[in-house]
Amino acid sequence: MIRHPDIRFAATIAARSARVAGVLLVTAAMVTAASFAQTVPVPKPAPKGRDGAPQGGPSITGATQTPPNPVIPDPRRNVPSSIFQTFDANQKAQAAKVSAYLSSLSTLVGNFVQVGPDGSKTQGDFYIQKPGKVRFEYDAPSPIDIVADGSSLVVRDRKLATQDVYPLSQTPLRFLLSDRIDLMKDTNVVNVSADDVFVSVTIEEKQALVGTSRLLLMFGAKDGQLKQWTVTDPQGYDTTIAVYNLDTSKKLDPGMFKIDFTNYGPSPG
Repeated sequence: MIRHPDIRFAATIAARSARVAGVLLVTAAMVTAASFAQTVPVPKPAPKGRDGAPQGGPSITGATQTPPNPVIPDPRRNVPSSIFQTFDANQKAQAAKVSAYLSSLSTLVGNFVQVGPDGSKTQGDFYIQKPGKVRFEYDAPSPIDIVADGSSLVVRDRKLATQDVYPLSQTPLRFLLSDRIDLMKDTNVVNVSADDVFVSVTIEEKQALVGTSRLLLMFGAKDGQLKQWTVTDPQGYDTTIAVYNLDTSKKLDPGMFKIDFTNYGPSPG
């Protein structure tokens, strides 16, 4: 049976997504870290404040911290999605503060804790150099690294010496790696909420061959710094990442973001 090229292409993307499900905020389907991670009980959904935002979460950035417990959004949450979505003055002001914070960053280094859709937990370090460069290194036993060089992003398996290559422009990661960003103008924001702990912004992306995914960014209500994010893939599965020990002053080696096409080949299939 001969398949239409678009169907074959979609099937290939789906197969790769299933094989590498759950990368930080890159796409909701990029790393099978769960296969190498220790399985832990899925954290209970955090209690909601009056405006529906989760309460509690990662400790405030400061001195060296212990790994936080990511706040897992309620999977039954209902985020409005409408091309006619409107926001009040307070929501617009909160989104503007988040945009100003993201635009102010040039480098960002820290640690992360990731909880996959099945409750599997992994940890590691990340390095961001704007514009367009990032590196995520997962702790052993996971063999995964994620590297973006400004135009492409690869999910690398050190054990198998393979890597999958994606256009950076096709991943939500581009929102954090842009020099400057205005969330209300440059993205499809579908929800903004705030309580005493978090300011939360939800961005929605629709792609014809893949479906609809969402990115929930959460920032400290007091210090305004990035605390965690949750990616919801087109199938409705959530991957949550909490970040800590953030440092914006480190100078990074440009070689960290070089993609190696010599020692790493494409994944089979």
